[in-house]
Amino acid sequence: MPRILGTYTAIVTPFSNTDGSIDLARLEDHIRFQAAGGVTGIVPCGTTGEAPTLNEREQAAVIETSVRVGKPLGLQIVAGTGSNSTEHAIHLHRSAHALGADLSLQVAPYYNKPSQEGIYRHFMAVADSCSLPIMLYNIPGRCGVAIAPETVERLARHPNIVAIKEATGSMDSASEIRQRCGITILSGDDTLTIAFAAVGAVGVVSVLSNIVPERVARLCSLMQSNDFAAARGEHASLFALARGLLTIDTNPAPIKAAMQVLGRESGVLRLPMCPLPATGLARVRDLLRAVGLEPAADFAGAIQ
Repeated sequence: MPRILGTYTAIVTPFSNTDGSIDLARLEDHIRFQAAGGVTGIVPCGTTGEAPTLNEREQAAVIETSVRVGKPLGLQIVAGTGSNSTEHAIHLHRSAHALGADLSLQVAPYYNKPSQEGIYRHFMAVADSCSLPIMLYNIPGRCGVAIAPETVERLARHPNIVAIKEATGSMDSASEIRQRCGITILSGDDTLTIAFAAVGAVGVVSVLSNIVPERVARLCSLMQSNDFAAARGEHASLFALARGLLTIDTNPAPIKAAMQVLGRESGVLRLPMCPLPATGLARVRDLLRAVGLEPAADFAGAIQ
């Protein structure tokens, strides 16, 4: 069982600007960038990776590349394999296990709006399907349903359900989960990493670390060493950027724009996601400059 602690980057999926296919060479480069930045692991095929637009062949290719490149560099691979169909989630979960992932990220069933009993049975069926450990993904803003703390408590009794990514934005939810059970909690929001640590979270599944992995990793390291004075300073230095990249537009449009500004091009977004207009790019540029990240030399033309 891998030790779950620190920064896990919800990596983007780079797509070709010419034909929209997955750019595996850029993906490999981005994985190496994350390892060099000192993060604990990466989360391919999550929300930031535009997983709903990937077909099964593409999803397998992203996970296989993440395992092949990332694991020798010491990264844990948390493969996004959730679905609103329990049968499909089981299929993807087993596939990630066969490909060598360390954990599976399982989102709450979306669109169906199941009851808490339905959510419980869904995750238990996935957990029973193979031995791959599961990180639950609680994000009601996208799913239409939350995994209630009492349901998390029930699920945590399963030996394969070991962690939860709390993207509820709710300190109450995180606090109650910690009081009810010992499941490992990770913040699902960059702006709340330090706040969630105060109630028992041990890290973050981060969007921001796509561009500043070393700084998010340092924030988590400071929290782990109980140096919260220094951690607050790191949080303050990143807060405006983190909030901006998650509010200018729907994730992952702003983070892909930030990568473009910094010369770490990750290609097009797949419909129905759209790139930022020039005004949005200019806002991203200004946010990056405010934290000392200067645009790439060839970026100026992108906002004319």
